[in-house]
Amino acid sequence: MSDETFQNLCDELGRLPGIGSKSAQRIAYHILRSDEESARRLADAILDVKRTIHFCPRCFNYATGPQCAICSDPRRDQSKICVVAEPRDVQAIERTGTYRGLYHVLGGILSPMDGVGADQLHVRELMARLGKEPVEEVILATNPDVEGETTASYLARIIKPLGVSVTRLASGLPVGGDLEYADEVTLGRAIEDRRSV
Repeated sequence: MSDETFQNLCDELGRLPGIGSKSAQRIAYHILRSDEESARRLADAILDVKRTIHFCPRCFNYATGPQCAICSDPRRDQSKICVVAEPRDVQAIERTGTYRGLYHVLGGILSPMDGVGADQLHVRELMARLGKEPVEEVILATNPDVEGETTASYLARIIKPLGVSVTRLASGLPVGGDLEYADEVTLGRAIEDRRSV
């Protein structure tokens, strides 16, 4: 076995979020123990995802067609847009089964310390949607941490003059927590009890 080849695999696995050097090494050893067909299926699955999934041009959620499944669904409530930071937040809210409107994915949150301003997010596209779609309510569903609250406050300030109702997820989500890890009951209650901003 080439130490350099094995180390390259560990290094690449270690670049994945949540994977430290020890976990990367365990995964690399698992791949080594697997047969070639299993390794090929894993590699093909990764390449297939990169080839077929892209961002929806309307809401910036993940899509496999011209638009994501939510934007393409005529049964969704067109008068509501839930604004989230990342596509994984869409999935977290969808698991609750309590929200039937549309989404808009910002692609991150405001973080001046990291050089992320409104121009690096999909804020301009959100404002364009509000100008041409029949939206009556924008639900701000960013994480309840400092950056998420800052992002929500900024969006509320620029959306309110348009005459659109702006609401924020209700309490029930812990401050500093991530939507991705909230259970369905807590997240569902937060959506149902959202408050005006």
